[in-house]
Amino acid sequence: MSDHPRPAPPASDLWATVDALCAWLDTDRPAEGREGLLLRLLKLNEEVGEVAEAVIGVTGQNPRKGVTHSWDDVQAELCDVVITALVALRTLTPEAREVFTRHLERVTERSLASARR
Repeated sequence: MSDHPRPAPPASDLWATVDALCAWLDTDRPAEGREGLLLRLLKLNEEVGEVAEAVIGVTGQNPRKGVTHSWDDVQAELCDVVITALVALRTLTPEAREVFTRHLERVTERSLASARR
């Protein structure tokens, strides 16, 4: 039996992949407990900032730098935000799948119900 974490399952099993990513991150965690949790939550802010940087880069809004990114870069950064959020949720609760599913159902019902009016 190896001391190394097992490889991540295929991306088709989202929550198994999220679990594997959490386990991998936990193997070399520089901060534990509440501080570690807070740092993992703050990672979201970093990733959102990278989305903003990519959007600014794709539109050339920084005249000093010009166009530095593509829309593919923006898509990749948005994916990083989603992954980071799911990992943060899983770090916060082992019932991340259930918490997310219930919340998505509430948001979907509320949003689609207002569209039917």
